[in-house]
Amino acid sequence: MADEEKNLQPEIELEISVGEESEGLSQKEEVQPEEEQPMTKEPSALQQMKEQISEDDDAPIGSLTLRQIVGGDYLFTLVRHHVVLILLIVLITTVYIGFRYQCQQDVIEINRLEGELVKAKYKALSSSSNLTEMCRQSNVLRLNQDTLLEISDQPPFIIEVPEE
Repeated sequence: MADEEKNLQPEIELEISVGEESEGLSQKEEVQPEEEQPMTKEPSALQQMKEQISEDDDAPIGSLTLRQIVGGDYLFTLVRHHVVLILLIVLITTVYIGFRYQCQQDVIEINRLEGELVKAKYKALSSSSNLTEMCRQSNVLRLNQDTLLEISDQPPFIIEVPEE
């Protein structure tokens, strides 16, 4: 009986190539299972996953029914296959919106600072104008009534000095 169980289990051969293909070296090893497992009719989890994947992926697109579309089966399959792409698009969109918001905030700050600059220029021009007005000779004499200085009635003239 033990011999029959050994005959039922197939021998597994692995072909391992070492080095480049041009050398043509290959070794064959026979791998024997370490423990004898009783034969069960249930497929393993790996086989179940392969069957489930093959069932989902092999369905032709034209065989979609209204129930599958309304139920969300088609959308779920589409999203499942393109999760990485969807996440990449969401990331790029988020970064784009963030940069645009930051740019708008910078433009608002620049406009505010330009307004302050214009106000400062007008204030400096006004101060300069007031200083120039107060420094004029006629204005100085008019403001200082206590001095003996008077405004001249004659226009200024040039004194010529002969050269030696």
